[in-house]
Amino acid sequence: MLQEVLDSLGSQRRRWLVTGSAGFIGSHLLETLLRAGQQVTSLDNFSTGHRSNLDDVRALVGEQAWASHHFIEGDIADPDTCRRACEGVDVVLHQAALGSVPRSIKDPLATHRSNATGFLNMLFAACDANVKRFVYAASSSTYGDSPTLPKVEDKIGRPLSPYAVTKYVNELYADVFGRCYGIETVGLRYFNVFGPRQDPNGAYAAVIPRWVAEMLRGKRCVINGDGETSRDFCYVANAVQANLRAGLTDNPEAVHQVYNVAVGDRTTLNQLHESIAAALGGLRADLRIQTPEYADFRPGDVRHSLADVSKARRLLGYVPTHNVGAGLREAIGWYVSRAVQPA
Repeated sequence: MLQEVLDSLGSQRRRWLVTGSAGFIGSHLLETLLRAGQQVTSLDNFSTGHRSNLDDVRALVGEQAWASHHFIEGDIADPDTCRRACEGVDVVLHQAALGSVPRSIKDPLATHRSNATGFLNMLFAACDANVKRFVYAASSSTYGDSPTLPKVEDKIGRPLSPYAVTKYVNELYADVFGRCYGIETVGLRYFNVFGPRQDPNGAYAAVIPRWVAEMLRGKRCVINGDGETSRDFCYVANAVQANLRAGLTDNPEAVHQVYNVAVGDRTTLNQLHESIAAALGGLRADLRIQTPEYADFRPGDVRHSLADVSKARRLLGYVPTHNVGAGLREAIGWYVSRAVQPA
């Protein structure tokens, strides 16, 4: 399915802007676009991204493709930086944000500065530069306390964290800017994206790379709650496909929309622990995995998350290519390599 999108990309060269390009999803978008012969401007301030991710992309795509890339080190909270980044751009893929529910509870001002103020700066700069389309990373956290399963785009609850508030604000601003200024916007509500270049280090590391690192070190993984909390884990290749389809679609009904980006399958934390242990066992037969340790439920976390991806299938042509098992098999080698040496 990704090849179909790449074929479409190859028919016309565009200028893309990827914000958060030194981060996890952003670096995959940068790599894919450069491989497809596109002109790319990218922006990052390295608050959570890593220069090593850009180095990896450069090595993978080669110097000829890398020459089509212009990098700007800067902060989306600065309007001038946003204006400079949007110059001459056809499509924005906005990934820059401060992730993590716990981080937002600890420091809501920093989360708002990046995710709300920074988002508005980018959206306004894109309008000012006559950017055709603005695709942005939304979040499944927007569903909040809604008990509805699977999650359907037009049924949300009350947000449970400052992070969730900022991500919902993004959707509201995008909708208003489309109405007031005519810019085409598409929001992608990510559901627990994982894969290579996802940071295994730091206080807010995502669960999969953190558990891989802990298992390799012989530590017990901590599961918040009883382990029956469930998530719709989405491999990064699925997120890349959704971004490119959103950026390229010529279906007028597909823009000014928000979509779930996931697989449509639910995995409990207990099942995830077993799956990671099994994947590691395939690489390290001598590894002895400790039983997990259970702790209190984490404030701001939703109990269950499962996406209905039928809207994205219908309007964007999105078809996920990796479930959690296939994604783990593809990513586990990278996680292992980075768990034994700092990223």
